[in-house]
Amino acid sequence: MASDHGPQMWREGRGGAEALSLLRSSLWRGEGVAHGDGQPVILIPGFLAGDRSLTLMGQWLRRIGYRTHGSGLSAHVGCSEATVRDIEERVVALSERYGRPVALVGQSRGGSCARVLAVRQPDRVNRAIALGSPLVAHMDDLHVLLRLQIRALQGARRLGAPGLIGDACEQSWQAYTFGIEPTGCCSQFWSDLDEDMPARTLFASIYSRSDGVLNWRACLDSQAIQIEVNSSHCGMAVNREVYEQVGNMLSAELAGGARQRLRPVAA
Repeated sequence: MASDHGPQMWREGRGGAEALSLLRSSLWRGEGVAHGDGQPVILIPGFLAGDRSLTLMGQWLRRIGYRTHGSGLSAHVGCSEATVRDIEERVVALSERYGRPVALVGQSRGGSCARVLAVRQPDRVNRAIALGSPLVAHMDDLHVLLRLQIRALQGARRLGAPGLIGDACEQSWQAYTFGIEPTGCCSQFWSDLDEDMPARTLFASIYSRSDGVLNWRACLDSQAIQIEVNSSHCGMAVNREVYEQVGNMLSAELAGGARQRLRPVAA
């Protein structure tokens, strides 16, 4: 069992072995897992990463019968509220295009975005699957190197670099954490992250006690189906156990039936 003294970065050195195990497995070939019926799936990358980080997962999901789409992020480094609003436009467009709700699979910070989107669009999102995501996190749950990266982005924003996490983003988080008057640009994001999930939405949090970046307890949202795997944090994008569980959650029966059509949505 992993230590409970916080994330240990050395555990992240196994990503290559995780990918090799996946690519050598029958699961990668689409065996031993239920196949989909063409449901659209939006893949949302983690902090600092872009859509390319989930390329292998997208390839595998297409192989087993899903229509995968990226989030539009080349680097997940911006304001949480602005990011979610941009992805929300894709959720609406794809649900209209296919005439059915979409599924969301988000790694790390992307899983937090998926949860917020599921709250905001209950008729357009019917599954939200978070992979090593800080759903109930405090700053101390993040490895110190990750916190330094956040500070670096904030510093660059102060110097005029556009599209990065800024001080107003942190002010929103602090107000949410301490229960004071909402302020900053991301107040709605944090409020929605704490909202009850729609009853019809399948919500799963896949976590690892050996996560080297995030304290695994920060993934334990009480409203989620909590699934433990043996994986590094970054390796969740290429881990065989994670893929198996993602496949299981995408094919699991929903509260309202095995498949949902898009319900009329008010303008």
